[in-house]
Amino acid sequence: MNRRSSLILAAALAFVAAVGGVCLGHMVIAPPRPVESQMHQLLHEQLNLDAAQSARVEALEKDFALRKAALEAQLRAANVDLAAAIEAEHGYGPRVATAVDKSHHAMGELQKATLEHVFAMRSVLRPDQASRFDAAIVKALTGPAK
Repeated sequence: MNRRSSLILAAALAFVAAVGGVCLGHMVIAPPRPVESQMHQLLHEQLNLDAAQSARVEALEKDFALRKAALEAQLRAANVDLAAAIEAEHGYGPRVATAVDKSHHAMGELQKATLEHVFAMRSVLRPDQASRFDAAIVKALTGPAK
């Protein structure tokens, strides 16, 4: 085997090993599914919603998507303010403290809106569905995400 053939073989083996490593990494170290995805799957695939329930949940999800987008924009703006304050003060000064408070407020509003949305969706469910929903919420908040 000449030098060129050896280099091509080595490059091909390195490529196959790299692709295999990426695939293995995604299987072993895959990020957990967001709680939102878990709740969406539970609602739409496991709780057997009737047509009226599905329509109400869809309407709630559309309304919440708009509210969530607005709150996430506020959070991004607060983070921009925080970055500017850090850059200006180079330490924990009054601008940074104010920006941190603004960021925490935005995060809190997003969390409150999310919980209001969760309870609004829960109100659509029958008691047997609500108990499964509650258990999934508790698991998502206290247990390891899977």
